[in-house]
Amino acid sequence: MKLSDLRPAPGSHKAERRVGRGHGSGRGKTAGRGTKGQKARTGGHVNRSFNGGQTRLNKRLPFVRGLGNGTSAFRDEYTIINIVDLELFEAGSQVRPEDLAAQGLTTRAQGKGLIKVLGDGEIDRALTVHAHKFSASAKAKIEAAGGSVEIIPMRVYEKTKRRKDENKETAEAAQ
Repeated sequence: MKLSDLRPAPGSHKAERRVGRGHGSGRGKTAGRGTKGQKARTGGHVNRSFNGGQTRLNKRLPFVRGLGNGTSAFRDEYTIINIVDLELFEAGSQVRPEDLAAQGLTTRAQGKGLIKVLGDGEIDRALTVHAHKFSASAKAKIEAAGGSVEIIPMRVYEKTKRRKDENKETAEAAQ
């Protein structure tokens, strides 16, 4: 076998269609681009956001990004933990957000954030669970198993200066 004998596997390489090589080829003259217009020119293509001359969508809706509480920086995002997940802990142990991260139930970043415990599943051991929020069913199930719930106080920030001034005025008016 020589280098000159090497050929691609049969059927693996399809010959490229050569356009614009005379009318006898069947793809001469306009080379399959039709006649005239933006798409017939070299480098001519329509921008994908082009809407046929109508004002394009991203121009019509310029202020939508970031509106609403769905993407707001002020929304409280809770990491959800279910009762069934607490079976990893031994009876009588303290369950804190950092312990949840150590057990792999949350990421380390989520362990530093807000945690809410929901009542999906059953628990058969007494645990002291520390979280920012508990659903009513989760609280009932933990206490029924002989455990207790500890609500971690959330940091409350003072309102804006204007809000403070309004509060002072209402307090002075009440006196």
